[in-house]
Amino acid sequence: MLSISAMAADFNQTQRLVNQGEPYTQLILGIMYYEGEGVRQNYTKAAELYEKAANQGLIDAQFNLALMYAKGEGVRQNYTKAAELYEKAANQGHGIAQYNLGGLYVKGEGVGQDYIKAAKWFKKAANQDDAHAQMQLGMLYVRGNGVHQNIWVAKEWFGKACDKGNQEGCDAYKFLNQQGY
Repeated sequence: MLSISAMAADFNQTQRLVNQGEPYTQLILGIMYYEGEGVRQNYTKAAELYEKAANQGLIDAQFNLALMYAKGEGVRQNYTKAAELYEKAANQGHGIAQYNLGGLYVKGEGVGQDYIKAAKWFKKAANQDDAHAQMQLGMLYVRGNGVHQNIWVAKEWFGKACDKGNQEGCDAYKFLNQQGY
């Protein structure tokens, strides 16, 4: 597989590989268009390339395209489509996709609001040491949303988030300490 700089240097070869359906080249060229690296930035072209690679099961392309649908970059904003793509990537173990999917379930964006599913996805991401997911999972335990309320378990998750440098986790852990937990 070629690097971004190599692909930019030999754009014709890169284009041939994209046209032949090579998913990693589609992903890398999509990143180049998204970031404007070696080509003029073009979110629409990035989304088209990500979609080609995503349809071939490439996890990073699924995730990147989900982000674009969530933000409305290069495509019409569509949380339902974002959720579908996040779920594909999340089911393949993509931690940030798991976290983002949990967030959609908390907010009810593109999916029905479902704290049980949110907790499931946050826990998967939290178990991959995602500090934001650890913080959010702790919040679900504090509130009893989607899980049985348990301040002690919440404190554990806040502590793990804090250990990863998440200031909100540190603050929540400190607060619970001050409350006697």
